[in-house]
Amino acid sequence: MVRSERPVAVGADAPIFEVMRTMRAIRRLRPDPVPDELLIQLIEAATWAPSGGNGQGFRFVVVTDRERIAAVAKLWREVTTFYAEAFGRIRPPGMTAEAHEKLGAAILFQRDHFHETPALIVACQDTSEQAAGFRGQAGHVLATIARLGPRRALTILRNTPRATSLGSAASTYPAVQNLLLAARTLGLGATITTWHLLLESEFKAALDIPKSVQTYAIIPIGWPRGKLGPTSRRPPAEVIHRDHW
Repeated sequence: MVRSERPVAVGADAPIFEVMRTMRAIRRLRPDPVPDELLIQLIEAATWAPSGGNGQGFRFVVVTDRERIAAVAKLWREVTTFYAEAFGRIRPPGMTAEAHEKLGAAILFQRDHFHETPALIVACQDTSEQAAGFRGQAGHVLATIARLGPRRALTILRNTPRATSLGSAASTYPAVQNLLLAARTLGLGATITTWHLLLESEFKAALDIPKSVQTYAIIPIGWPRGKLGPTSRRPPAEVIHRDHW
């Protein structure tokens, strides 16, 4: 796909399709601070996202304290080094060797400069209120499942853990996408990262996140080194399956 060289639209009036077309993962960030009002604006955009049953259980840890970021950076170096050594040689289908090499360099740049990141936003899901509601209705829920009959009830119970886990993720990642789109609109660089999940308990300890709260992404935020630019993606015809696989 040939990339367009036209200027990248920035600002509240930027067309949404143009914003999406040019929203790349930005891993090279300047150390310049991001004003707190912009970080709050990102969170506000995130809260506009839909969530399961309108539960709005998403929570965001906004980190700008240099000591906290330094502590996270030590853990980040560990998980990134593991990823680079274990999976860094695997080139995705459709990606050129040159593009893959640039990606690897950007990942290592982010690792080596993570301590300079102006701000981190950790996307979380606090399910304590929903869990309390479920406990209050547990008898009713189990009675409803029992009425389905043994076979269907067993199938539902077997799939419930995965459905619950994915449901929480599905109620968090739309907010993350809103946040990323808002960052791009404001001219900020950002990228969704999930490698912290390999050492989630240690990352949570570094940021005093309760054990009962699930984390789904760490998003480094800052002003990009270089330019925002268009993405290079597979055309729709290569990813569509019509009516059946």
